[in-house]
Amino acid sequence: MQRTISVMVGKGSVSHNSRKFHAANTDPARSDLNRSYCNENIRQVYREMFDGAVSRYNEKQTRNDRMIEDYYEKIRSSKQEKPFHEIILQIGNKDDMNAQTENGEIAVKILDKYMQSFQSRNPNMRVFSAHLHMDEATPHLHIDFVPFTTGSKRGLDTRVSLKQALAAQGFHGGSRQETEWNQWVVSEKEKLAAVMERHGILWEHKGTHEKHLSVLDYEKKKRAEEVAQLEVKIGDLQGNVVKTQKSADKIQARLDKLQERENLIDLNVGTFDNDPKWQLPEPGMLMTANSYKSKIVEPFIRKMKKAIGSIIAQYLHLKTTVNDLKSRLSRAYADNDRLTDRIDKIGQENTRLVETVKDYRRVRKVLGEEQTDNIISRAKIEEQALKRPMRSKGYYER
Repeated sequence: MQRTISVMVGKGSVSHNSRKFHAANTDPARSDLNRSYCNENIRQVYREMFDGAVSRYNEKQTRNDRMIEDYYEKIRSSKQEKPFHEIILQIGNKDDMNAQTENGEIAVKILDKYMQSFQSRNPNMRVFSAHLHMDEATPHLHIDFVPFTTGSKRGLDTRVSLKQALAAQGFHGGSRQETEWNQWVVSEKEKLAAVMERHGILWEHKGTHEKHLSVLDYEKKKRAEEVAQLEVKIGDLQGNVVKTQKSADKIQARLDKLQERENLIDLNVGTFDNDPKWQLPEPGMLMTANSYKSKIVEPFIRKMKKAIGSIIAQYLHLKTTVNDLKSRLSRAYADNDRLTDRIDKIGQENTRLVETVKDYRRVRKVLGEEQTDNIISRAKIEEQALKRPMRSKGYYER
């Protein structure tokens, strides 16, 4: 027996997953067959995971506006990371692994066994909510987790980061198709397939699972993957902003110290007026003019020249250093502004893609899967028909 494996990005509706409310596609009479592995409060999980790191971070800050009061709210309201991620795993479909059949019971055993080792296999993904549903057409597993990294050199030493969590588990980005997330999903499919084999079920590869989905489901899944990739990119850019801001702060600190030195030089120059050693002594009663010049005035002038030369050298060095640091500070702020603009643009693109996913869902709901697939197929055929004559005349799309 062969069955497909589906791994999808979930909406992250913890209340629905734990059945605090029911949707139209659930059968409440079968909800008692569902399995709940854990269902922790996300805010409490954040406190347990990050309060220590937040305290260590705040202790190092000298400005109140950089203090972190609530790390969960900081992540929830930012574009850098999501508070948590969700994946949904399913074996087969409603026709070959229906929840109310013997095959459905086998699927439950497989998913349960897979879930038991998920947390130990993914130490950088803190699972706080996991549920196996039997009150829908096909048994499936929802896993909600907080990805995190430790030993970070910037910001909190322990912080939320999907990219770094995957990297810590050995998944590093390659091509557009071989992202850290995609590599991890393939790895998890292989782990699930290994459990399936122990129950006499082989993983059915249909080239890719996307071919098994409707056209609409495929497009929706691709948009969700693009959203996840953009969120990782935003995280990287936000890290660069923090890095340039730290560089700017260090430069400003050096400028402050140099200003103190400049003030000290001004103070030393001011002491020439009153310090006895810098006053030209009066000639003795019996001292001749030549003797006074050679023994008193000329040595005094040499000493003054030496002192003034040293002060001028210090001042010129200080001036050069200050100008260099000001130039570097200006570049750092410019880089910061540029990165912030990029983050804003990517955030807007992210929002647009999320809305596109919602639009696909609305179209499917109104028109139905079959009619929607037919419309998309006809549109693609018309596009290809329009492209062919353009190419024959020597025109190329850009």
